Amino acid sequence: MSNPNRDNEFDVRDDTEMVSEQELTEEELFERVVDFITAHNREAFRLDFLENHTYVQAQMYLKFTPEQRKVVNSFLTPKELAALYDTLDEDDIDDIVVFLGRMTDTVAASLLAYMYRDNAADILNRLPLGKARVYLRLMPKMHADELKTLMTYEENTAGSIMTTDFISLKANQTIKSAMTLVRSRAQTAETIYYLYVVDDDDRLVGVLTLRDMMVADGNDFVSDLMSERVVTVDAAEDQEVVAQTIRDYDFVALPVTETTGELVGIVTVDDVLDVMDEEAAEDYSGLAGVDVDQVHESPVRAARSRLPWLITLLFLGMGTSTLISQFEGMISEVATLSLFITLVTGTAGNAGTQSLAVAVRRLSLPDDESTSFFALIFREIITGLVSGAVTGGTIFTIITIWQRNIALAGVVGIAMLCAITVANLAGSLVPILMDRIGFDPAVASGPFITTLSDLTSVLIYFTVASQFLPLLR
Repeated sequence: MSNPNRDNEFDVRDDTEMVSEQELTEEELFERVVDFITAHNREAFRLDFLENHTYVQAQMYLKFTPEQRKVVNSFLTPKELAALYDTLDEDDIDDIVVFLGRMTDTVAASLLAYMYRDNAADILNRLPLGKARVYLRLMPKMHADELKTLMTYEENTAGSIMTTDFISLKANQTIKSAMTLVRSRAQTAETIYYLYVVDDDDRLVGVLTLRDMMVADGNDFVSDLMSERVVTVDAAEDQEVVAQTIRDYDFVALPVTETTGELVGIVTVDDVLDVMDEEAAEDYSGLAGVDVDQVHESPVRAARSRLPWLITLLFLGMGTSTLISQFEGMISEVATLSLFITLVTGTAGNAGTQSLAVAVRRLSLPDDESTSFFALIFREIITGLVSGAVTGGTIFTIITIWQRNIALAGVVGIAMLCAITVANLAGSLVPILMDRIGFDPAVASGPFITTLSDLTSVLIYFTVASQFLPLLR
């Protein structure tokens, strides 16, 4: 959630006051603002508070106590509060829901009406249905209708992250009339850099930039300047595709259309940054087998959320221990074999985790039709063989010098080669296969791949050792 174009209403100060203000630390500024709240000094509060960027205002607002926040709500207008709320992160929506609940319904509805449509829709979707309806009834009908439309789109789609705060033009408008329209609506639009041209049925037919309009003759027509080759996304498209498209084309905003071609909204780059952050957090969560967003959880809640994975992996790890127990006889004959079990399993696990990270990243990118599934398998096998050969050769040399036992060095080296190749293949293909059959690739997390690599590595290690047992004795 952000508001890249909304300006604050600043109070004028003399140069001396401005210099002294800049010398204040954030903590000192916060303490001074709190003093004004405690003293119910509205004018001094507004002078200090509104001079700051809305991001700084939002961070201070979150630190206020409920009692202080109640006073601040009375000091600021709904429009000023909306600018502040627009800057809060999506992670703060639950807090916003609580804040709204402590306002009167009229003030809360007015605040939501002033916010950017996409941000307000996100908040309304988190509210109890009855409360959301109350707020919508108290808003101007046009605002309420736009928000109701945004709230109908499925989560994580282009429609769910788009905003309807954009400016559209007609092809038969003159540049002079178009500029007049832009000036009148610039204050409420989320971005005015791209201007979209629609026909009488609101179907998107072209696009031009504000720069194009500023250098054009006022008597020219919009149709003379607009580009008819417009990159769009469908409202039902996944948000990851939207983010990738904006990144590929270096757009500031991307138009969203229905299947009929009707322009229904735009996705701006600030929303895409939120999407990329969200998707990255999901990938990290999958790799670690834990929700990395829950950084402020209590120790008990954090342990409770992690225990299911740990218990599951504990039972999978028991499989490795059971497998090792099957080779007790071999270990008793050649005790030196036990020295290198963790070396082989640990190295293979690291290789599997590396491959998993690359595979998850590959899945987040657009499909490469030129690369077949079998080509991926071949590439991963070759990568594993090269990595395994170098690692196996290195450990062969070290063990030969250290233990002065070429047979033992050969066992560990060959096992390392095979284990890394298998782990590399598993780390790459398991998430890809899960994605192909419709399951979340995040299930193939780092701990899962590591445990699987341990199991296969132990089996490979002792299988190779059994073939060299006469030489090892």
